[in-house]
Amino acid sequence: MILLILGLIVFIAAFSLKNANHPLPQYANAARITGISLMVIGFLTSSVKQIDAGQIGVKSMFGKVQDDVLTSGLTMVNPLVDVNKIDIKTQNYTMSGVHNEGDKVGDDAIRVLTADGLEVVIDLTVLYRVLSTEAPKIVKETGLDFKDKIVRPITRTKIRDNAVFYTAVDLYSTKRDQFQTRIFKTIEENFKQRGLVLEQLLVRNITLPASVKGSIEEKIKAEQDAQKMEFVLQKEKQEAERKRVEAQGIADYQRIMSAGLTDKQLQYEQIQMMKGLVTSPNAKVIIMGKGSSPVILDTKDDKK
Repeated sequence: MILLILGLIVFIAAFSLKNANHPLPQYANAARITGISLMVIGFLTSSVKQIDAGQIGVKSMFGKVQDDVLTSGLTMVNPLVDVNKIDIKTQNYTMSGVHNEGDKVGDDAIRVLTADGLEVVIDLTVLYRVLSTEAPKIVKETGLDFKDKIVRPITRTKIRDNAVFYTAVDLYSTKRDQFQTRIFKTIEENFKQRGLVLEQLLVRNITLPASVKGSIEEKIKAEQDAQKMEFVLQKEKQEAERKRVEAQGIADYQRIMSAGLTDKQLQYEQIQMMKGLVTSPNAKVIIMGKGSSPVILDTKDDKK
């Protein structure tokens, strides 16, 4: 646009040089050619717009935003039209207490009050994107700095509004996922009304006061110790049950054997034992008299 206006000025000045009694009329033609060249270049640069991949172009002329958008590629437009490029890819906005980690320099974490009146510090990342069909509406109602006017204030406000329904301990341990789901739904609804799509909400870190954190850690350790003791007691009970069953089995076996043994059975077992002794290379069995028990003589020579 600047080149187009500059070319028009040079072109008009060339006519002035030709028609007026100017001491340098020979430069009029060159000035006229230069002016035309500048207008042509200015017209082309103002009319041809390149929209990169992942972007759209929002057109406005004399302050009025047009509803149709330009998609990626080269497009011819009215040279009087201004085109604002808006990124429609997934973007992230991080609010962190760590220096230079978030979008804002310094400590930008969100400080909230919980149901029990304690201050909790939350680090958060918001993943969002601009809905292409709603981009003209965003430019009309908010402008191009929608990140600072929509994303940041809505996120921080909704987190504070929802944190009051939870205690500090709940946020730190058992209800962290529930809290994240709750704030996601409320922020998603507000974003949608303003032409943004909330893709994901990441609660990166929740920091409690040192005294509360120490109490929670002690409680968790006590619960872990109790679970460990319960496991040990259960194991001991199982071992005692095993020994009881084993003892009962032995007792049943002895009772059955005692009831089933007779003199003939004992005599048979004695004969089997004597046969083993007779065939042993280390001993000989001599039966003396009419006794029921043999006398075993070890005839193995001692070697010194």
